[in-house]
Amino acid sequence: MPGPDLVRLRLALTAFFALDGFVFAGWVVRIPAIKEQTGASASALGLALLGVSAGAVITMTLTGRLCRRYGSHLVTVVCAVLLCLSVGLPPLTHSVLALGAVLLLFGAAYGGINVAFNSAAVDLVAALKRPIMPSFHAAFSLGGMIGAGLGALVAGSLSPTRHLWGLAVVGLLVTAVAGRALMRCEPLTPADGGRRPEQGAPRRLDRRTRALVIVFGLIALCTAYGEGALADWGALHLEQDLGASPGAAAVGYSCFALAMTIGRLTGTTLLERLGRTRTVLAGGSTAAAGMLLGALAPSLWAALLGYAITGIGLANLFPVAVERAGALAGPGGVATASTLGYGGMLLGPPAIGFMADWFSLPAALTSVAVLAALATLIGFATRHVNADRAM
Repeated sequence: MPGPDLVRLRLALTAFFALDGFVFAGWVVRIPAIKEQTGASASALGLALLGVSAGAVITMTLTGRLCRRYGSHLVTVVCAVLLCLSVGLPPLTHSVLALGAVLLLFGAAYGGINVAFNSAAVDLVAALKRPIMPSFHAAFSLGGMIGAGLGALVAGSLSPTRHLWGLAVVGLLVTAVAGRALMRCEPLTPADGGRRPEQGAPRRLDRRTRALVIVFGLIALCTAYGEGALADWGALHLEQDLGASPGAAAVGYSCFALAMTIGRLTGTTLLERLGRTRTVLAGGSTAAAGMLLGALAPSLWAALLGYAITGIGLANLFPVAVERAGALAGPGGVATASTLGYGGMLLGPPAIGFMADWFSLPAALTSVAVLAALATLIGFATRHVNADRAM
């Protein structure tokens, strides 16, 4: 593929990563308002939020196959349309059951697009022979920061319905432009076109490769748990426990997203200098310390600082895990690592909700620090294997 096509492909994929973050952040900053609208308790809200993660995990198990059959570019565009349409549905619900149902659809679209554009990005990383994966996830974080910042501005003056349907319209316009550019780029891994298994199926992975993919998936799990916790519960913690206004509470996720953006924009340089293993070790340790501050700080400003430190620490863990899994096993590896990763989100919302009811929300959020530390330990324990094979 000529150089200009690679540039066009990178720009189109970057736009979809940013769109994903923008739409998702727009939803999460309105969670407190949706909670009030449905009259849900913390544990009931946690079960409803389970719909996002459940939908994502179910779809991720299938999307690797869809990418092989139809191509990651087409799957990306279709899932983007579904994501934009489904984000406007939560404000139309008035019960926990209905909220959980529409979040299942939203999560399905969210999971599908994540596997699809990450698969395309892994192929591009291999073609360029540079560790640029963090730059795509930086676009996701930048989109999240913009989406959360916009939410903070309109939280006090615009209803969730108008806000989220506005995001849907913007998202569909971006999808129309970026999708046209993406579909003009030839996929670096062609679709198999529905060929018979003996013609189109990828080679069977050996046991060691499968084990490495699972290891990367476990790192992704610990990371996604933290990202999901701050997305779903971060604003509520600031508003409920520290007395922040709805606008100030929304700023908390903006701080987290901004820090992740900065960390990921510098991620390629960091990976080239430190290598993947040391990047994982430093990131996990930093995230653990930051989340302890964010969860237990007695003041709003200290909590915001903790959120920012957590964002810097978590910034490059998920991109490294997914990129390595994809390099080892293609779309199937991305799907496996992503499924395990969003299994962290599947576990996180209800776990934190129940822990908040049993203990307190600040105590529940310290579980993010525990799993960040666990990701660090996994990275340390597999350092020689990773250096030998993938890291």
